Amino acid sequence: MIRLVIADDHAIVREGLKRIVADAPDVQVVGEVADGNQVLQVVRAQEFDVLVQDLSMPGRSGMELIKLVKAEKPKVRILVLSMHEELQYAVRAIKSGASGYLTKESAPGQLVQAIRKIAAGGAFVSAEVAEQLALGAMPGAVEQAPHHVLTDREFEVFRQLVAGGTVTEVAARLNVSVKTVSTHKANLLQKLGLQNQSELVRYAMRHGLADKDV
Repeated sequence: MIRLVIADDHAIVREGLKRIVADAPDVQVVGEVADGNQVLQVVRAQEFDVLVQDLSMPGRSGMELIKLVKAEKPKVRILVLSMHEELQYAVRAIKSGASGYLTKESAPGQLVQAIRKIAAGGAFVSAEVAEQLALGAMPGAVEQAPHHVLTDREFEVFRQLVAGGTVTEVAARLNVSVKTVSTHKANLLQKLGLQNQSELVRYAMRHGLADKDV
């Protein structure tokens, strides 16, 4: 039996995911949580095999949460469920420790398959993501778009700012100081060759990175 925990801040999404796996005799939902802090609590308090995790939740989220979960319980397999089809999100998630990446649009048809595959020790990613991971591992590989050079923390700040968050709001959400977020913002703007938050939003829209669900 595959013991499953579902992490998503939208109750309707959690309910939908539970219905998808309800007919799978080898999958049992043993917990559901709505934010990153609750994820860490259940990781420390409960034994389970697979975590289906939304990429964007209140509190700890994104690549940071993936790394924290793997640090607490290395054997837990993580399937990231995201609204994003842009390869950068999937590649970063896998590099951070996730075993699979699935878009919410694909979930109804592929969720159970993905859970079974990663629970058995495999990986569940698209051919495009696998190719990007392989290319990135090659000596001398060069990423094409500027946002590929952002650190995971800079990328997380980038996402939050693009979603309309102020520096103060982002600092509160990420549990860091305003000064730290300001430094990350300055660094990422410099790396992307941009001047302000408005240009940041336009850049995100142009590259399919805008996320209104943060």
